[in-house]
Amino acid sequence: MDPLLVFPDPPPEWLTGVLDAAAYPWRAVTDAIMAGRFEPEDGWAGAVVVAGSESDAGFLLCRALRKRESALAPLLLVVEKGQLGELELREDLFDDFIVAGASVAEVEARLAHLFWRTGRGKQHDLIVYGPLALNLETYQAALSGRPLDLTFMEYELLRFLAAHPGKVFTREVLLSRVWGYEYFGGARTVDVHVRRLRAKLGEEHAHLIETVRSVGYRFGSVRWLPGSG
Repeated sequence: MDPLLVFPDPPPEWLTGVLDAAAYPWRAVTDAIMAGRFEPEDGWAGAVVVAGSESDAGFLLCRALRKRESALAPLLLVVEKGQLGELELREDLFDDFIVAGASVAEVEARLAHLFWRTGRGKQHDLIVYGPLALNLETYQAALSGRPLDLTFMEYELLRFLAAHPGKVFTREVLLSRVWGYEYFGGARTVDVHVRRLRAKLGEEHAHLIETVRSVGYRFGSVRWLPGSG
């Protein structure tokens, strides 16, 4: 996938963390001239422009990107909550917008939808569940934009569970499906890794891995629906 154009340079740290966690390649620019100078041969994949507290620069860049011979799209605009009123009568300058500080899940969903609308489609595989995002290409996990420091087996266990939300697995099934049939460790191995995962998810999100008494573990809730959390 060609890189996304990102403004400003340097971008806010939360935004770079979100884009990296979602595995979108990107390059920051300072203005429209730099955007043209560093544009890839096949063109930018799209743009993420932060309006910032001094929004004129961000909106001016959006206008310049739209007035090109081939208008740049999709364009995702990032604004502060206090700037929402500034979007009125400027709808032609962007395709969608988010409020600064949005989660990996929201940014990924907005970009994926924009790429779908422009016919580009999704360019990489992700598992997104609420605030949790797992990148299947880079083996990275992030929670609300914050990268999680997971061991390989912690990641594999979380990936397997998150790929089957609402389904209950016994410890024995998890051992065979995650660790492999030739693994001779006991069921306690699963309990240890679940405990470590919950600790890294933090108290607020530890419930994502539910214990089903006398059976095993389940990721998420059977009552959860996409977009509900």
